[in-house]
Amino acid sequence: MSYETAAPAPPSAATPHAYRRLLATPGARAFTAGNLLARLPMGMFSVSAVIMIAGAHGSYALAGAVTATGLAATAVVAPWTARLVDRYGQARVAVPATAVAVLGSLALVLCVHYDAPVWTLFAAYAATATTPNTGGMSRARWSHLHQGDAAALHTANSFEQAVDELCFMLGPVLAATLCGALFPEAGTLTGAVLLMAGVLIFAAQRATEPPASPRTQAASPLRTPGIPALLAVFLATGAVFGAMEVVSIAHAGGAILALQAGGSCVAGLLYGTLRPAPRIGRRLLLCLTGMTALMALPLLAAATTGSLPVLAACLLLAGAATAPTMVTGMTLIQRLTPRAQLNEGMTLAVTALLGGIAAGSAVGGWAVEHSGTVTGYAVPMCAAALALAVSAIGTRRA
Repeated sequence: MSYETAAPAPPSAATPHAYRRLLATPGARAFTAGNLLARLPMGMFSVSAVIMIAGAHGSYALAGAVTATGLAATAVVAPWTARLVDRYGQARVAVPATAVAVLGSLALVLCVHYDAPVWTLFAAYAATATTPNTGGMSRARWSHLHQGDAAALHTANSFEQAVDELCFMLGPVLAATLCGALFPEAGTLTGAVLLMAGVLIFAAQRATEPPASPRTQAASPLRTPGIPALLAVFLATGAVFGAMEVVSIAHAGGAILALQAGGSCVAGLLYGTLRPAPRIGRRLLLCLTGMTALMALPLLAAATTGSLPVLAACLLLAGAATAPTMVTGMTLIQRLTPRAQLNEGMTLAVTALLGGIAAGSAVGGWAVEHSGTVTGYAVPMCAAALALAVSAIGTRRA
């Protein structure tokens, strides 16, 4: 079976004014404001934890191990949290789940500050894995509010992807600034306050919340035809991001990564003004083809010119392909996942993406250490090609 599906005919086409119409949806601005506040800390916590732990213990290896443990715990816990959200509703689950995660962040601060045993750092950071997928919950609201309107949903997914890029671009900068200008725990404490406040505001908007879908038995979305292949695409795409981050930091420093995120953010917003093509599986293949081609640019720049401005321009162009790919992939996840399991399906996609980021970081770091940063830029290009190949096979065989 193919996961190539035709989109329902949109009652309205996307235009440059699409975002104005999108945010004019009753209740949209309120839940978007809360979600923005809650999502910004997602780009803050890992950077803050690394700065805080490395400063107190003098070990980046320990700091990296603690954050990696949190990522592994999230990969296990997040789909279960999302399943509870689908079953009992966003407000009933997100608020207590966030409270547990915030307590984990506060416990981490106390453990670091009072020099608690090292194992407590792992336990405290693992508790933050209950943080709900706020981006997925926001996308679920748009899907609920615009059922049958493919153009509006396309614009909403583009908007959400741009928000993701913005938060992961600003979050680390904010965290590093707070930790440096105030005290090492400031980034984590600020992130915890923003997360809790944002989720409370978001959850209070009950009028736009999708209805809960209580059920006694339900198969995992993993059993839905097309979903496993699509998750493999997200896994490979995550490897693109993880490898590019490590290689670019090793080659030119972390600041240059903002250009890739900025290019993706702008491309996502522009992509949302376009009328979506009806055959979404084919659209995903085109996006992945473009991403694979553009990911070759940083490799060429690093190998042939050695110029930092040229590399920066290539990263900006390479980033322009990532948002359309992510928007299209997430739209396809929404199309294939049963509506009663939508939060779980999108969280599985995010979990696959995070797993890919971790794998890409590891492979990219190995390539840099053994072959140099120029060769390291081949890793994200190869990962993009792998995503394209998996998508092509999945379209035919899923």
